[in-house]
Amino acid sequence: MVDGLATKTRRTRRHTKSIFVQKTVRAAFVSFVTSWLITVPLLAQSSIPPEAAKVLASIRTIDAGQLSVSEEDGRFMRVLVLSKVSKHGLEIGAAYGYSAIWIGLALQQTGGHLTTIEYDATRAKAAAENIRRAGLSDVVTVVSGDAFAVIPKLPGTYDFVFLDAWKPDYKRFFDLVFPRVVPRGVFLAHNVVNKQSEMKDFLAAIADSPSMATTIVRPGNEGISMTVRLK
Repeated sequence: MVDGLATKTRRTRRHTKSIFVQKTVRAAFVSFVTSWLITVPLLAQSSIPPEAAKVLASIRTIDAGQLSVSEEDGRFMRVLVLSKVSKHGLEIGAAYGYSAIWIGLALQQTGGHLTTIEYDATRAKAAAENIRRAGLSDVVTVVSGDAFAVIPKLPGTYDFVFLDAWKPDYKRFFDLVFPRVVPRGVFLAHNVVNKQSEMKDFLAAIADSPSMATTIVRPGNEGISMTVRLK
């Protein structure tokens, strides 16, 4: 009986110690994750040049029509360009230059260049000024005009394309630009979740095939399609 009680006591102590260790490890892990979640955004923010950060904030203030992408989408594209070391970028739909600045910040580090096209002349002028203020005039070129007329006149190929224009035109833009995307280059399109009903033909066109692979990500709420040219 005594031996049985002693054995039970030892088991209880081991179990209690195990629970204590699990709680301690869990608490340490939660503390680490919490610290990481707080620190990473601060590090990401600190890596943005102050002048660019000010311009990005000012654009969010004036963009009443919410033509620009979310900050999460902008950060995502910056990281994507950096990770792929993209150098030849095209943006269709500059608006006030918000997304172009995020992309341009990455291309500034990869030694690349972005051509961004804006249909509205007033917005194109504002985008060019915002990009200048952000210190990216040597990295980003703003072209004012109809992208369907401008793109055929542009030379070269692209390894990064971002489309954020009139949604029913997405399929036409894809047909026009994707043949000029290099193998392993990416073609991104915005609003593919919240405005998918306006671009069903485009979404059907980017479905996986032997020549391309597509996925949809949601850094923000609108959704971005990512299509990689395979060959």
